[in-house]
Amino acid sequence: MDSLVDGNHTAVRDFILLGLTDDPILRVILFMIALCIYVVTIAGNLSTIILIRVSSQLHHPMYFFLSHLASADIGLSTSVTPNMLGNFLVERNTISYLGCAIQLGSAGFFGTVECFLLAVMAYDRLVAIRSPLLYSAEMSTQVCVQLLVLAYMGGFLNACSFTICFYFIFFCGPNRVNHFFCDFAPLLELSCSDISIPAVVPSFTTGSVIVFTVSVIVVSYIYILITILKMPSNEGRRKAFSTCSAHLTAVTLFCGTVMFIYVMPKSSYSTDQNKVVSVFYTVVIPMLNPIIYSLRNNEIKGALKRVLRQRLFS
Repeated sequence: MDSLVDGNHTAVRDFILLGLTDDPILRVILFMIALCIYVVTIAGNLSTIILIRVSSQLHHPMYFFLSHLASADIGLSTSVTPNMLGNFLVERNTISYLGCAIQLGSAGFFGTVECFLLAVMAYDRLVAIRSPLLYSAEMSTQVCVQLLVLAYMGGFLNACSFTICFYFIFFCGPNRVNHFFCDFAPLLELSCSDISIPAVVPSFTTGSVIVFTVSVIVVSYIYILITILKMPSNEGRRKAFSTCSAHLTAVTLFCGTVMFIYVMPKSSYSTDQNKVVSVFYTVVIPMLNPIIYSLRNNEIKGALKRVLRQRLFS
């Protein structure tokens, strides 16, 4: 164990990530699966961003936020997946103290930004369905930028709570992190100092983010449902539901897994379950989001067909 001597203690200067499994055959299989997922994630989300930028039909607030959601998905996956891939290929996967702090902060930042963006997109759908005639005025460019700044500021503040508390934790003994990335909970288990405050602050900030964003989403969809049920025509109700289906699917997947990790009591599930759920929300969901939106959104499918037609016949 690499360490630095500090008085009567030994300060850890790097960590060993234990990863998902010790089985060499399973590691090769998981490496191939994770690599394919990561390639699809980058390609799918970059394609979503490019399509929204080049298609004038998608220059609306909903797709403006979707392009930033795709960017957050790329950031969240990239903060975790490359290191996990390396873990499958080497017997001893080490990460420096600074690298661990950066990974912890970046995962917290992009994960929080995604929570806020999903809430903002729920509010956007509410305005579009309740006030279609006033939609352009209520969701002006200035309002969209302000909501986007709110999302990134929330991500920055939550990431700061994790990284600052990480630097207040003293590690002087074991440096083997029972996870595939530097997550906060397994790091706390290695501390040899008082963790009462460092453990509470990130839990409070993350809990506040989850409560706030989920509340916005739930209230928005309650009003959306009330508005849809008041619509006189079945065709209007069908179109309104279709505009929300992709977003609602993405919200259910992401918020459900995040709440499982950060809200449920730690005694109710094992470390292995934590790893599996973490893989789902940091690796799998960023791949699924562009697929969900491309399959369940007619405007994106239409824009993609137009762009492909122009490229093929130009």
